[in-house]
Amino acid sequence: MSENLQKETALVEAVLFMESEAIDEAGISRICGLSKELVIEALDRLGERYAFADSGIELSRIGGGVMISPKREYWESLKDRYGKKNEGKISRAAMETLAIIAYSQPSTKAEIKGFRGVTPDNMLHLLLEKSLIREVGKKDVPGKPVQYGTTKEFLKQFRLNTIADLPKLSDSDLDRFELEGER
Repeated sequence: MSENLQKETALVEAVLFMESEAIDEAGISRICGLSKELVIEALDRLGERYAFADSGIELSRIGGGVMISPKREYWESLKDRYGKKNEGKISRAAMETLAIIAYSQPSTKAEIKGFRGVTPDNMLHLLLEKSLIREVGKKDVPGKPVQYGTTKEFLKQFRLNTIADLPKLSDSDLDRFELEGER
């Protein structure tokens, strides 16, 4: 790496520090006036720097962008003080509803009810209010029910780059998920 990359890396780091949301390489490139290739090199360099045990931060890929965040092992002890107000705990029922939507999106109320056995109206309202889910369309069946999917806020709160980064379900959970979903 060239010595000139030190200033570019510092500039990229400063941009990430100032941004409150994840930002993609193209956005960093525009802000810094650097080529996308230089931004990628600077991000690689920052990732290497933050990988050391004496660093409390890391680069997190969230929703297609990158941001500086506390390392996961430190976040648990910090989130009560520094977590956002809308990251408050949600009930087990809301978490179950959110998991159903995340793993089977797009999902309708009837499909969610099929999994949980209860009407999900209150949970859907809560999750919509917290911007963890959104309406993504209408299913092409009689009555045209609304379909729900997860949001970028969901990805951010669960520190996922894409929905594909969700933990994989065990075979038994996958079988249960498919069987209950077919009801």
